[in-house]
Amino acid sequence: MITFYTIVQEFWAMKAVILAGGFGKRLKPLTDQIPKPMIEVSNLPIIEWQIKWLAGNGIKEFIICVGYLKEQIINHIGSGSRLGVRVGYAVEEEPLGTGGALKNAEGLLSGQSEFFMLNGDILSNLDPSKLRDGGAAHSLALVPLRSPYGVVEVDKSNKVLGFVEKPRIKDRWINAGVYHFTSEVFSYLPENGNIEMTALPALAKEGKLRATTYDNVFWRSIDSHKDIEEAAREMQAANIS
Repeated sequence: MITFYTIVQEFWAMKAVILAGGFGKRLKPLTDQIPKPMIEVSNLPIIEWQIKWLAGNGIKEFIICVGYLKEQIINHIGSGSRLGVRVGYAVEEEPLGTGGALKNAEGLLSGQSEFFMLNGDILSNLDPSKLRDGGAAHSLALVPLRSPYGVVEVDKSNKVLGFVEKPRIKDRWINAGVYHFTSEVFSYLPENGNIEMTALPALAKEGKLRATTYDNVFWRSIDSHKDIEEAAREMQAANIS
């Protein structure tokens, strides 16, 4: 008989892979000197926020896929002991894309039947365990699409009722960059290429990919200089520390 303790321990033993090897071209010139996951939001690097978030959800083992300016990430995170976790590194000697980066980490996931993966430029407080619900082998997190613009609300006579700053758009969802996979995913991955263009469409076509929606959570992708400031304000408002 499987006890509750056994189930919890199994979840805690799972690993999370963080894709942290990209160039961060849209954040130049900042990323000329530091890798994107080391950009600070409220005085902490993005990657440190990510480890703290996932560790708070019971994940204690990490593999970080590094490439561009990798020494800064390795020197800052190290073995992970400072953060109460264990960390290993899969090094890209040349850019491999998101799919190739995960493929490059396959050896470090040997014997791991399932694991989480996330992009190294997102901040969130979503519960990753929900991705394992429903029995699907492979799943991705979805969050509501957010308008890049403020929206003006009007009535039928075009009277202005008010203004809403960058609202979430109902019934439209985007990829949050957080995944749950089984080891089967490696047979779909390219040696070099992006997972969004290769493995994910193939899994979806075969009916093997499930979406988990997260409506009322904090989520932010750091894609521009403005995102850094806005994310800091939103994290403070959401009481994320």
